[in-house]
Amino acid sequence: MDLVWICIIAGLLAAGVVVFFVRYVLRQDQGSDRIKEISGAIKEGGLAFIHREYRTLGIVVVIIAIILAVIPSLGWRLSVAFIFGALCSMGAGYAGMNMALRANGRTCAAAQKGLNQGLRISFRGGAVMGLTVVSVGIIGLSILYFAWHGLPDYEFLFIIPAYGAGASLVALFARVGGGIFTKGADAGSDLVGKVEAGIPEDDPRNAAVIADNVGDNVGDVCGMGADLFESYIETVIATMTLCTVAAVVGVVGDIKAAWYLPMLIMAGGIVASVIGCFLVRIGEKVEMSALLGALRRGTLGATILAAVFGFLVIYFLDASLSLFWAMLAGLVAGALIGESTNYFTSYAFKPTQEISEASTSGGGATIIRGFATGLMSTWPPIVLIAIAIVVAFQFGSFYGVALAAVGMLSTLGVTLATDAYGPVADNAGGITTMAGLPAEVRERTDALDSLGNTTAATGKGFAIGAAAMNSLGLILAFAMAVGIVTISATGELTLPEELSLLSVPVIVGLILGALMPPIFCAMTMKAVGITTAAIINEVRRQWREIKGLMEGTARPEYGKCVDIATRIALRQMLLPSIMTIIAPVIVGVVLGKYALAGFLIGALATGFILAITLNNAGGAWDNAKKWIEAGQFGGKGSDAHKAAVVGDTAGDPMKDTAGPSLNIMLKLMSVISLMLAPVLMHFGGLI
Repeated sequence: MDLVWICIIAGLLAAGVVVFFVRYVLRQDQGSDRIKEISGAIKEGGLAFIHREYRTLGIVVVIIAIILAVIPSLGWRLSVAFIFGALCSMGAGYAGMNMALRANGRTCAAAQKGLNQGLRISFRGGAVMGLTVVSVGIIGLSILYFAWHGLPDYEFLFIIPAYGAGASLVALFARVGGGIFTKGADAGSDLVGKVEAGIPEDDPRNAAVIADNVGDNVGDVCGMGADLFESYIETVIATMTLCTVAAVVGVVGDIKAAWYLPMLIMAGGIVASVIGCFLVRIGEKVEMSALLGALRRGTLGATILAAVFGFLVIYFLDASLSLFWAMLAGLVAGALIGESTNYFTSYAFKPTQEISEASTSGGGATIIRGFATGLMSTWPPIVLIAIAIVVAFQFGSFYGVALAAVGMLSTLGVTLATDAYGPVADNAGGITTMAGLPAEVRERTDALDSLGNTTAATGKGFAIGAAAMNSLGLILAFAMAVGIVTISATGELTLPEELSLLSVPVIVGLILGALMPPIFCAMTMKAVGITTAAIINEVRRQWREIKGLMEGTARPEYGKCVDIATRIALRQMLLPSIMTIIAPVIVGVVLGKYALAGFLIGALATGFILAITLNNAGGAWDNAKKWIEAGQFGGKGSDAHKAAVVGDTAGDPMKDTAGPSLNIMLKLMSVISLMLAPVLMHFGGLI
């Protein structure tokens, strides 16, 4: 039996658990008619956005697929793999978001009974996203393997990067478009409601509150799912592409075993993630430490099991046990990056509490302290990734570095579940207020929401670390594919003089690559600002023109805000997305493959640091506000609270639009370069 059948079985196991969780959530009480009405409006808006986004995306996918098919060096198989990757990513994101839209109202109803029940429903609703991603990802790769792995001269290894490129394209559109929607609606709702009108968060008189809740699903569920689906499959693709390295340096007996290794480690990680999902449970004590402990039990349990399964895979494939240390380096680095992100963003720790304290001096002090925290938070993830790279390279050369990324993402099923759970809990809190439920219910949903903010920040930190490792693996694979780096029969690396850091092509490429992340962030954050202004103007118009709205006797036109955010987000996402797609192609064709290698490394260096800064600063500002809302420094309505709201608003596009989207930009440029390697290897460049 071909060992890849084990991967199919693991994927089907995850799919079976997904069905179990879906049936469990759908059997729960949907709550009162008012809860059903609000949840239904969020669902309608979310599905309307995703349908319109996918129609736009479908056109782009078809155009690119046609171009790939007509290029002689690529061909129809690569085009089919590209379309297949796009469809898998779209399907996984749609399925996960669809479940989240159905779990929010049920979580709200369950929170009326107790905290544990609310956590169980919201987490299992999020787990559908996590397990769907790993199930579709590994089954999709297995299908491509069975279809084309028998092609001569390992042509299969030149086809599968297109699968990752299709997934990356979908992820970019979902992350950028969803991020612009969610943060434009969120910031607009907060500024016009809490700051300008002085009404509570999620007040039903605010026409933007439904759009805000819709955004949580399209950005933080569908967008994050597509982001990590891309990372998941591309780590396997990069490792499989470097299989010749493993065979030459002697860490794997033959190339076939090197193909199997990353797939089987991922299969073991799926089993570990399923077990981890069932370890998440909690009592009725509303404490952040207890809530964090419940989720940490699931992720830590899965991490330990994944390490055990990874060791067994390496042992039974008769590969060098040194590869276990390479894989373990990535696995441990991923877990520790999540913990460091938790330290800098959770209000249970000093950095975020200090931001809350700074808010007593005004909004300016809040911004200064929060951004300083974001900058300071960059050193642990970067040091951890550097250590993981050194360890992995020592034990497995380039192949070991790619395998470290496989280890890091092997527990994605449960890691993504803890992240996707957050928007479900956030929606439940909004529905609680809009439905007028008792204060103790809001207390429970606020506890779940605060935990969700922390896990979302932790998940984004994990996603950033995974993106860095994944991009590095893809860059190494690109360097091998275009002949920049060669390996001798003794396993020694040969680097041409053109790759010297003092060569003009590499220097120019580094500078241009380093420029990409700031420009990309500027475009996406400006788009959020445009959407925010439009939302504010619409809410003001409704307050001005709809009689009785502020008195609570009339109903806002919620759909107008949803439609405005949808139209602007889909329009504004095109320019940064197109720039990401064409930039590496232009650099490769005009300046050559050596400049392109420098370009990818330069973008990775600045993008990694910038993504961590934006993610952690935004997460810390958000939880600093929640720490004040919990009763510190004057509580809700105080001057400190108003300053914290300003910080939270400034951080929203950083942590939910620009920062997370950088992950995909880095990976997409790298995988496009790898996919086009058969073409780009022939361009010498102008310098």
